Amino acid sequence: MENRSTNPATQTAIFAGGCFWCMEPVFDSIPGVLSVMPGYSGGFLPDPSYQQVCEGETGHLEAVEIVFDPSRVSYRELLLVFWRNIDPTTKNRQFCDYGPQYQTAVFYLDEEQRREAEESRDEAQRMNLLGAQVLTEIRPASEFYPAEEYHRQYYKKNPYHYQRYHDGCGRNWRLKELWGEKKG
Repeated sequence: MENRSTNPATQTAIFAGGCFWCMEPVFDSIPGVLSVMPGYSGGFLPDPSYQQVCEGETGHLEAVEIVFDPSRVSYRELLLVFWRNIDPTTKNRQFCDYGPQYQTAVFYLDEEQRREAEESRDEAQRMNLLGAQVLTEIRPASEFYPAEEYHRQYYKKNPYHYQRYHDGCGRNWRLKELWGEKKG
């Protein structure tokens, strides 16, 4: 599958990092990122709903689709941010969220992204302080389905609830344990 961006001056990246609510603000804050859309990718059911994905029967992962300006931020830089904001050593889980929809993955859109994703995975394996095996999958991109409107920019629409969830999930503690610094 080729890079899906309709503007030749932009590129697209798709990352599954557990709860898309927590991945959206991480990428929104990066200069050169033009948009971040939460949604679902990697499954077999067309146009799944949040409820269907949460039931774990569609094969989809919660993911974010990032449109970026490669003259301002590289795909490799986005990969580094991705790794530093997930726990790549768990399967079907991210922090306090459990289920197959929370598996982490990099969905590549072309062979260059595949190569960079695999190299970055190997680097993440060397960098994580615990030395545990990296279980994040590198997969070819499939159809990306945007999440329902109420999930988009959730951290801005519901800041109190989002912050309680984010803090209560143990995310910052685990990221510090894995990577040695506070991220997320």
